[in-house]
Amino acid sequence: MNKPSLSQQTARRLYNLIAAEKKLAPGEKLPNELELSQEMGVSRATLRESIRELAAQGVLEVRRGRGTFVSQRVEEINDFGFSALDRVRGQLRDLFELRAVFEPEMAALACRRATREELADILAQGGRVAALIRNGEDRTQADREFHAAIVRATHNEFMARLLPVISQAVETAIVSGQHGDRLAEHTLRDHALLMEFFEKRDPEGARHAMAVHMRHAMDEMELGQDNVKGGA
Repeated sequence: MNKPSLSQQTARRLYNLIAAEKKLAPGEKLPNELELSQEMGVSRATLRESIRELAAQGVLEVRRGRGTFVSQRVEEINDFGFSALDRVRGQLRDLFELRAVFEPEMAALACRRATREELADILAQGGRVAALIRNGEDRTQADREFHAAIVRATHNEFMARLLPVISQAVETAIVSGQHGDRLAEHTLRDHALLMEFFEKRDPEGARHAMAVHMRHAMDEMELGQDNVKGGA
């Protein structure tokens, strides 16, 4: 078994404050980020990752502009969903391994086959994702549409059938919140490189850029094979 990451350890500690020690009641607002991170002895980035994990499991609710609150349903959740987190992690690994096999080739085919309109759509969707990341806004739908635009431009029926799988992987990766800030930074750089190769109509470059994008995503979410099996 792998040792839990610092964000996972922090999430467990925070859950214990809520469920075991009863220091935070259902419906209660969490202290501000700075105060809570200092209390728990972790960085604000680590705390944010922990809060995302708890929010994904329904333990916390993040209300835009109002703060983070303990869910009213928290007492209904058994073992804080850590077993569910493990299942999500395994699912993510499988989804991203599939993406790593197919999406680089999809990028190359799309680069060759995209019509002028399809290429414009790919670039527009990529620009939209970049703008949302820079503004700190939710990019889930835009990211799905960016990858969907690439798949459509392959003009390959069977690759198009993989689109629901790709969309699920994109959404699960973002919503699960694992290493969200670093993942967003990589996405910004990787998409920029990918779009540069699309603009040049360079299939080999697009293939390489998409492969790098998949590897960065898997590395940031610790989905590599060594992490699955616990390493040597």
